[in-house]
Amino acid sequence: MIGHVSIGASFYHCISYCLEDKREFSEEQKLQLSLKDNLQHKNRAEVLFYNKCFGDKYELTNDFKDVRKLSKRVEKPVLHLSLRLAPGEMLTKDQLTEIGRECATEFGVADNQYICVLHKDTNEQHIHIAANRVGFDGKVASDSNSYKRMAALCRRLEKQYKLQEVLSPRAFLSPQDRLLPRQDMRKEKLRTNIRQTLEKVHHYSEFEQKMQALGYKVIKGRGISFVDDKKVKIKGSEVGFSLATIEKVLHLKSQLKIKQAEEKAKQPEYQQHRVRHSFTPTQRMLQTVSQTKEWDKSPVAQIQKEISNLLYQILKPEQSFDYINPELLKEAKRKKKKKFKMSL
Repeated sequence: MIGHVSIGASFYHCISYCLEDKREFSEEQKLQLSLKDNLQHKNRAEVLFYNKCFGDKYELTNDFKDVRKLSKRVEKPVLHLSLRLAPGEMLTKDQLTEIGRECATEFGVADNQYICVLHKDTNEQHIHIAANRVGFDGKVASDSNSYKRMAALCRRLEKQYKLQEVLSPRAFLSPQDRLLPRQDMRKEKLRTNIRQTLEKVHHYSEFEQKMQALGYKVIKGRGISFVDDKKVKIKGSEVGFSLATIEKVLHLKSQLKIKQAEEKAKQPEYQQHRVRHSFTPTQRMLQTVSQTKEWDKSPVAQIQKEISNLLYQILKPEQSFDYINPELLKEAKRKKKKKFKMSL
């Protein structure tokens, strides 16, 4: 069993995600996917139970907000929990309901408003809990050590329901796949969007407008951060695009634009020179070679190369493995023992 825990500021977005179908699929796509994999992409969510609340996403959001007002200090009142079984494992709805209640108790929201929802659009059974961290007494459920608490809960539930014990989400992968670097798709998407946007713009104002059009809120201060449609905040430096890097690329592109304009202004003079002189095919070929060499040494070409080199350095894939080859561990132990014996 794999658990996930997060906190947020928007009740509406969390509740909507739990109760609704995935927005990126059209009705036709949902039908096609359902026929293809025999899963339920249309009406994928089934509410297992409501706890001290009831209604649709709008009514639930308003009710949660009313109680949230009892605490003025909490900035992120939303608690989102999810639990997913290993492939091939199945529990009854009553058992999933019991697990949802135990999860709410573990995170201190058993007496708070929350909904427990079963999603049916994946091969692995999984439930979501959208809860209000603020209780009716105005107290706020703690989020300290949340990942450690979730891991302990999963291990306990695995023994209680005789489920496969999972030490890591990567345990579901094949030995070959475990060697692959871990990738955060949200960060990968942001990195791609920033890169593609920088290729199209020359000024920071254009860059910010296009990023906003892609659904990101841009926060610029001493650094730069991006908040996506799920309210997840990511620093630009985390994806290789710090504010200094973005400004450097835009500065170079602005310089390039100016130099290209200057080169274009010289073209009429060159065209007049060609009219006054008729060249043989050999002369034209030699002139083209000469112009190419001159272009390579020109300021425009130098700036283009600098931009290309900079972008290449930014976009170089980072090797990030969380797997250690057992053979390397054995070799390290052998060397350690050998060093110890030599010191005796």
